[in-house]
This record gives sequence, C-alpha cells and structure tokens, in this order.
Amino acid sequence: MTIRDSHTTPGPRVWPVGALCRAVAGALDARFNPVAVRGEISGFSRASSGHCYFALKDDSGQLRCAMFRRAAGLLDFSPRDGDQVEVRGRLAVYEPRGDLQLVVESLQRAGQGALFDQFLQRKARLEAEGLFDPARKRPLPAMPRAVGLVTSLGAAALHDVVTALRRRVPHIPVILAPAAVQGAGAPAEIVRALQSLYALEPAVDVILLVRGGGSIEDLWAFNDETLARTIVQSPVPLICGVGHETDFTIADFCADLRAPTPTAAAELVSAPQAMWLGAIDLLADRLEGALGTRLDALGQRLDQAAARLGRPSALVARQQLRLAHQTQRLRYAVLSRTQHLAHVPRSISADFPRKLERALTGRRERLERVALRLKLLDPALVLQRGYALLTDADGHAVVSAQKLNPGDAVVARLADGSVDLTVMPGKSGTRPTPGP
Repeated sequence: MTIRDSHTTPGPRVWPVGALCRAVAGALDARFNPVAVRGEISGFSRASSGHCYFALKDDSGQLRCAMFRRAAGLLDFSPRDGDQVEVRGRLAVYEPRGDLQLVVESLQRAGQGALFDQFLQRKARLEAEGLFDPARKRPLPAMPRAVGLVTSLGAAALHDVVTALRRRVPHIPVILAPAAVQGAGAPAEIVRALQSLYALEPAVDVILLVRGGGSIEDLWAFNDETLARTIVQSPVPLICGVGHETDFTIADFCADLRAPTPTAAAELVSAPQAMWLGAIDLLADRLEGALGTRLDALGQRLDQAAARLGRPSALVARQQLRLAHQTQRLRYAVLSRTQHLAHVPRSISADFPRKLERALTGRRERLERVALRLKLLDPALVLQRGYALLTDADGHAVVSAQKLNPGDAVVARLADGSVDLTVMPGKSGTRPTPGP
C-alpha cells in the first residue's frame, strides 16, 4: 500500500483578494475592451467632483457605469433616467468593492450616431471655411432700440423670451418673425424669417434666434448649412438660444453669441430697467456734486472780489504810501544833486591853475615831438649826406631814368646849392651833363 502526504496533494491556487481583482480586470481588458453597450439609464447622479455615476440596464441585465469629469464635460445633453443611450468605454473591476463596472468614455442617445457623425463633419467643414472665426463676432449693443425675434408661434421659448423682455425692458419694441423650428421645412422658414429682419428699415439692433430643448433630431434644423451661412450674413449681432445648456448646434457656433437658454438670450440684450435708472441716478448725483463744487469755487472767487472792492480805502492807502515813498526819494535825490553842484565851483577854482599848467606842459611836449619828427623828414638832411635831388624844368622830382631823354634840362639840388644839367646820350641809358 502506498502512503501519500496530504501536503503534496494538488489544489486550487490561493489568491490575495486584490491580486485576483487585478487579474480579472486584466482578463476583461484583454478579452472585451474597448466595448460599446446600448441600454437604458437608471439611477443617474452627478457628484460635486463632476464625475457621473449610473446603471445601464435592459430586460435581462444591469451594469454599473462611471463617467469621469473629463468625459462628462464633453456631453452635449443632460442624461436622465429612462434615456436610451449608447456608450463606449472599457470594462474594469472596482477593486475596493470588487464590482464590475464600465468606465464610460463617450455617451450619446441611442440612434443618434449617424446624425452626430454628420454634425461633426459639417461642423469641421464650416469651421475650416472661417464661419466660426471669433474675430468676426460682434459685441452686443448696450441699449438696443429694437429687438428682432425668430421662433415658432407655438413654442414655449416665445413666451419665455417675451416675458423676460417685458419684465426687464418694457420700453423696447420686439419684432417677431415667426418660423417653424422643427421638421423638414424648418430650415427654409428660419432663413426667410431672418432675411425679413435683415431687410427692415429702420433695422433692429440685435436678433434672437431661439427654441426650447429636445433631442438631436428635434434640433436638427439648426444644423442646416444654408441657415449657418444666413446667420453669418446678419447685418447686426445675432444671439442663438437653442435648447438647454448642454445642447449645441451649428447655429450656436455661427452666431455672434450663444445663450444657454432662450430666457438667457433675452436677458443678454435687456439690462434691467432698474439698472439703467440706477445708473442715471448715480450720474445725477455725480453731476450734482460736481456742480456744487464748481459753484463753491466760484462763490469763493466772488467773495474775494467783493472783499477787494468792498474796501477801496485800503488800496488808496497803499497808493498814498507808495506816492509818499517816491516823493521822499525824489526830494533826497534833488538835495544830493544840489549839494554836489554847490561844491563844483570851489573845486574848479582850486584845481584850475594846476590843471592848466599840466595841460600846457602836455601840449608843449607833444609839439616838440612833432617838430622832431618833421625835422627827421627834412630832405636837406639827406642832401647833407651826399645825395642830390633832381627836378625837371617844371620843378617835378625825377625818380626814373626812363622818363629822361637826351637834351632834357634837369636841376640837381645839393646841400649848398643847385646845378643845372643837360641829359646826354650814353651806352646804357642817358647821362646828364652840366649845362653851359
């Protein structure tokens, strides 16, 4: 008989709980992910963190779902219990509880996939053409004189907009251009309604294009390409308030401004009357304060002028004092000049002989210097050194031999007398010879 040790008997592997959960999660990821599921939303909730939690169920099963804030922020509608939806995501195991859950990455209403793809393609094409360019968006008028409104006569949005405008700005006229906002013919009617507002004279200052919320099929008229181009051609700012906060259409991107709801669209162009009245009151207070300050300043100037005019005696006294001061200065100047002139004769009589002698001496010395200079210029002194002065028959001095001709009579003046000479011809010129 063979005896076997019970410790060597083969059995199942013993897993740590966390490791088993991770292994199951890995097997699910490898086998199923990514996965797309269709079902009905149940127990939908949105946490303060922005994450969404709900269950997806049908007649035969239920699956817990978690949609994190990043993916939830991309939703174009507000999910509600009972909505039939299609979700895409990945299966995972929530380890703290060991629950199977679907981490949702995208969520859309069931059956809207084709429409949504068409929406994305059209949006991308129009965006590439520049219809959504923020640079062409215009600011809203602060105080519109008239508001144009395009919506259906039977829509709840009409009542919401008119109520808001009547409550906030009852003085502003509203021009309604009715049009169907749902159905096959809705895009053409909306285009005609907008064009009728564009052609108004005088024109409205802003246009509201509104309707309530609905499914993507209900709002499909606002994804029409012709409507988008008509919106871009608007001569005045246009606000699109279609659907709820999470609803987006191509008209929203083409408009100058998107409003989350029709009521919000009305509020964007209708600052409350009370606010403007308050602003007027504030301006009136500021004007009153500025006017009071100005009047006070002018009053002070008037008081100062009145004070100067009210006491002319002070001005007269100042002028009299100034006149007395000038009189005293004049009297002192005349007295000083008189005293100075009185001393002048005595000073002249005392200094006259001395000054006269000095003047005569100076004149005498000057005369002697001039006489010496004249003596030095006397030609007789030159003749005494052996020179002679030649003159012609007319008594003019001869300074150049070129001016003499043979036979000319000249006179040579010497230091002790004069000699008459006659010019004789010579080899190198003329040569004077003594006369007979």
